[in-house]
Amino acid sequence: MVKLSETAWLPFLGPACDRASQMDLPLTLTIAGVLLTLALFAGWRGARPPNPHRGPRLMPWRFIMLLAAAGLLAMLVHVVNLLGMTTGQQNR
Repeated sequence: MVKLSETAWLPFLGPACDRASQMDLPLTLTIAGVLLTLALFAGWRGARPPNPHRGPRLMPWRFIMLLAAAGLLAMLVHVVNLLGMTTGQQNR
């Protein structure tokens, strides 16, 4: 156990800052591909005209598309970081 102060204890030691990322490039590209496929599929399903004979849509396809696109953007930033470019501010 790691002691933070007089009253706070952590059950494990957190990862060091100098460790390599656990999400390597193939895993990141795979997740990005799955999110891209999901965003395209949800965009296609959300753009279809409603069919009143079948009842209301039970899946929020446009919201799913939005979430998948946001996740894809995060994965693309991660790929850029893995390829050596620095994103964000570096306050040193």
